[in-house]
Amino acid sequence: MLEAEKINPAGIPNEVVSVVRRLQEAGYEAYLVGGCVRDLVMRAEPDDYDVATDARPDEVARLFPRTAPTGVKHGTVSVLGERDRYEVTTYRCDGKYGDARHPDEVAFTGDIYEDLARRDFTIGAMAYDPINDAFLDPFDGVQDFHDRVIRAVGDPVERFYEDGLRPLRAVRFAARFGFAVDPATFAAIPNVLDRVKMVSAERVRGELMKMLEQSPKPSYGLELMRESGLMKLFLPELLDGYGVEQNKFHAYTVYLHNIYTCDNAPADKPLIRLAAVLHDVAKPQTRRDRNGKVTFYNHQVIGSRMAKKIMERLRFSKREQDFVRHLVYHHMFGYTDEWTDSAVRRFIRKVGREFVDDLFELRIADTIGSGRLRAFPVYLEKLKRRIDKELAGQDAFSVKDLAVDGEEVMERLGIAPGPEVGNALKFLLERVLDEPTLNRREKLLELLDEYKVLTA
Repeated sequence: MLEAEKINPAGIPNEVVSVVRRLQEAGYEAYLVGGCVRDLVMRAEPDDYDVATDARPDEVARLFPRTAPTGVKHGTVSVLGERDRYEVTTYRCDGKYGDARHPDEVAFTGDIYEDLARRDFTIGAMAYDPINDAFLDPFDGVQDFHDRVIRAVGDPVERFYEDGLRPLRAVRFAARFGFAVDPATFAAIPNVLDRVKMVSAERVRGELMKMLEQSPKPSYGLELMRESGLMKLFLPELLDGYGVEQNKFHAYTVYLHNIYTCDNAPADKPLIRLAAVLHDVAKPQTRRDRNGKVTFYNHQVIGSRMAKKIMERLRFSKREQDFVRHLVYHHMFGYTDEWTDSAVRRFIRKVGREFVDDLFELRIADTIGSGRLRAFPVYLEKLKRRIDKELAGQDAFSVKDLAVDGEEVMERLGIAPGPEVGNALKFLLERVLDEPTLNRREKLLELLDEYKVLTA
């Protein structure tokens, strides 16, 4: 093991060490394995800790007072600690993967090296014993970490054929860590796309969102998806923009602009990054070239529908679909200094006050992703300052913010429940947007008298 990557056992939580110690004191082998070892080698704090042992599941369950049979069929028992839960899995060899995700059967083994040999990538096929400070790296994962490369354990076609999610994981890890994918590993992906297609939409969605959230530059991972054929399986609409030139306001093609916009959206808001990837997805089909002038009229409207369909296909929740669709639909807003205060308030109403900040995040990323930015757009700063002022000054941007409700409208107008109640509330809101000081109960009731005359 390279000295620079030597693991410091003192940095591992005491509860984790106690699980390993308990197994070893009972006469079994026990190692930390998988992503936690990779993270420790990379000097990152693991999100969780997994343990591999030659103890069988029933033996593990007898050793610890609180356990849960997480996946006994595949050798996994969760040990419940005071602070967290830890998956303890018996060394195993996997049989055939009929569903391209899980082995049809497993065979327990007493050899840690056989267990490491079934894992996907070399940087995840290392093991560490914190009690004896023993490190196992039979597939040179540390060297691959040092060389900044993602490489499959053994035959990459075989590894990917076993689990169709692994090609997506290879791309995600490459994007997350800024590593290259080993040429033989990358070349194997096109040969297993039929297996990748068997993976559930939910798992594909999970890998995509992890990549958007964890990667400094998701464009790198998206490009690997395109080059390997993965994008054609799951995001074919993005490929329609490949090589499609834009107008003078963009330095990049539609496809590149989409993925570069994603890079500039906030990593801690992956749904905004997804909206960035999809915000101009309809440009290829709306592109028109008239007398040398390229336009994309209504691409945001069509694109919002396409974004929703894409997300439905990948099994996003309705709330997530509506959020991204809404941002895509509204991302083309304009602004001039001639806007009145009521125009700013109407913009807030149209967009929704709860979406304003997120929409600005997307628009800023869109502007930077154009490749033409020389300075931050002054008009965006001006509009945002005016929006913040309006939000701080008053709060009636929808009918639910009015000082009267539907019951009071019906009583004042002498009408029954129905569309007319909504029409009256919209009338009141329009007046309040023009003059916020009108949002007082007595003033609104007087306005209802005016409304009654106007609609008589």
